[in-house]
Amino acid sequence: MPLFTDSSEEKPTLALTILGLSGALTHDPSAALYIDGKLIAAAEEERFVRDKHAKNRMPYESARFCLDFAGIQPKDVSAVAIPFAPISLADKARWQYAKRYWYAPDRALDALFNGNRRFRRYRKRIEWCLQQLGFDLAKTEIVPVEHHLTHASSAYHCSGFKEKTAILGIDGKGEYATTFFGVGENGKIRKIKEFYDPDSLGGLYGALTEYLGFEMLDGEYKVMGMAPYGDPNKYDFSRLAKFENGELIVNTDYANVIGFRRYKEKGKGYYFSPKLIDWLGPMRHGDIADDPYIHYAASMQKLFEDLSLQMMDHYLGDIIKETGRLAFAGGGALNVKLNQKIVARPELKELFVQPASGDAGTAIGAAAYVSVARGVPVEKMEHVYLGPEYRNEEVIAACARHPAKPQWEVIADGDTTVPQRIAQILADGNPVAWFQGRMEFGPRALGGRSILGCPSAPGVADRINEQIKFRERWRPFCPSMLDTVGPQMLGSKHPAPFMTFTFEVAEAWKTRVPEVVHEDGTSRAQVLERQHNPRYYDLMKEMEKLTGNGVVLNTSLNRRGEPMICSPTDALNMFFGSDLRYLIMQDVLVVKTPA
Repeated sequence: MPLFTDSSEEKPTLALTILGLSGALTHDPSAALYIDGKLIAAAEEERFVRDKHAKNRMPYESARFCLDFAGIQPKDVSAVAIPFAPISLADKARWQYAKRYWYAPDRALDALFNGNRRFRRYRKRIEWCLQQLGFDLAKTEIVPVEHHLTHASSAYHCSGFKEKTAILGIDGKGEYATTFFGVGENGKIRKIKEFYDPDSLGGLYGALTEYLGFEMLDGEYKVMGMAPYGDPNKYDFSRLAKFENGELIVNTDYANVIGFRRYKEKGKGYYFSPKLIDWLGPMRHGDIADDPYIHYAASMQKLFEDLSLQMMDHYLGDIIKETGRLAFAGGGALNVKLNQKIVARPELKELFVQPASGDAGTAIGAAAYVSVARGVPVEKMEHVYLGPEYRNEEVIAACARHPAKPQWEVIADGDTTVPQRIAQILADGNPVAWFQGRMEFGPRALGGRSILGCPSAPGVADRINEQIKFRERWRPFCPSMLDTVGPQMLGSKHPAPFMTFTFEVAEAWKTRVPEVVHEDGTSRAQVLERQHNPRYYDLMKEMEKLTGNGVVLNTSLNRRGEPMICSPTDALNMFFGSDLRYLIMQDVLVVKTPA
């Protein structure tokens, strides 16, 4: 086990090493490793197995990466934290579930008499995974943490906030809980209120995501991207959910349904009922964003924002007014339009959104929670570059092995550096695949595994959509920018390192960088400090010299339906399966000769 010296006693002490493992039962398995409060590594399983969301898989490859990166063995791990815990029959959660799902008596009775079945399955699968990794179960402590507590921990404990902090969690559901309100103070989290399945605002958004033709747990951000094209007041969605007298109630005549109430089409059951179809018409199919579906997306987004803000004010308003700090996680925290409205509140000083707010981030949350509970605070999460990285030699070896026989060159730091060379290619109007340093953790590409473009080059966004990403034309692209540019372009000094907020773009900048301004005049921005990604920062400095704008268009390095790229081989496969002409991996530039 790693040894560290306590200078006060000059005796070697064992490191507190906590491995967090998430997603063993459903989707988005991941692993995260804390050693003495420092987040050493974190990665999502999908990146290694090349299966988006890696449903029903174990966090095996991601855990193996974390251990290998830290140079430790299974015997060195103090505890394994999992974001799923048993819920007592005395807890309101199981009774609430049984009551609200009265129409499905098999599920209702199961909640009462066998209510921790899913937890037992979760733990059993984790144990199997640990055995495959070489853990001795007799000597391995597995610590369950309630799912929404892990979301809360991933936000509060990683925020770096020292003041009393309001904590908000909006998700589909964990064991039973769907929504969390709490307060963090002196490293401790106190639960104020929870709502339980089926009263889930995240679940309702997911149900409408399905109705609008996307996959739940994947397409919610597409609904958010579609919403600005519609009129949120054209259709009244208030019948779907309400918040009254401190309680959220979702109308299960329409959504968040199970069993025979589900609408079925081509053998698949959905999270909404036939009554929703009777009201709104047939499900949307295809890639076109048209009437009435754009208005439905806008109405759902408005309902989500309105109810979220009402709930936040009711349970957390006094705390926010007192200290101005809010920490937010759960899948709902990736709704950047809601976050924009929260940031705009005059009483709010700072909002921290966990960059991996979905279930992948619960690996971090569970590990952080256990670390803090054992007396070791965790560091502020200032970046997400926590995955694998590859040396030039490994990149060149991947090029040599690849069947496409790529043409490559190494850019040595001489007269022209990598940032200078790539900035010129971008300024000439060419998209570039950018593969640098450690892979990002979470859903956003932030300059580790990105496709970049010049945001002032007309049509570059459409070109990337049509020829490279193969995705819907109406989906927006986002900017990464220098920290010196952020306040000018966004009119705000609020920290924005993770693309978790949208901002209204200043009028002068809308014409300077039109390719990264969405339909509603906003941008989901990354404002970068050089210390966290020097090469990416220097690239934007070179862009500023060439174009006058220290901004790049940034989207994830992947094709539609695929996880973000992890390895050089993944990058080459993606590169030769698209119309990209330029790929820079570390110092190695691969150029595709036009046919």
